[in-house]
Amino acid sequence: MKKNRRSLEEATVEMTPLIDVVFLLLIFFMVSTTFIRETQLKIDLPEAAGELLEIDKDVIEVTVDRRGEYAVNDRLLANTEMRTLMRALEETLAAVGPSDRLIITADANVAYQAVVQAMDAAGRVGLTHISITTQPSEDDD
Repeated sequence: MKKNRRSLEEATVEMTPLIDVVFLLLIFFMVSTTFIRETQLKIDLPEAAGELLEIDKDVIEVTVDRRGEYAVNDRLLANTEMRTLMRALEETLAAVGPSDRLIITADANVAYQAVVQAMDAAGRVGLTHISITTQPSEDDD
């Protein structure tokens, strides 16, 4: 009885399924990754003496940079108009829930009018407890 010898075939690795798996893993990691978005406004806080207070979760924060641009809870506004700021505060109030506290974080070199406009917009939408963020002065050491 004569045995048929199999011809020797080269062992190969199919690249197409491997590439498919790599692309699927890439898509999975891109979708499941949380991206940290830092505040887009650079702020140098003014200095003041006083005690440090802890910030609650339901507090709304308005950030004003040195050019007078606003961000509400780290969301940069399209312009510096009063109605845009009021609309952003109203939307944030609806998302956060009932809150009457607002923290204004303004650059030390910002025009005073920008801070007053933020306070005025807050008052018009019903935010009654307003705090202003500062950093400890060097004399307090």
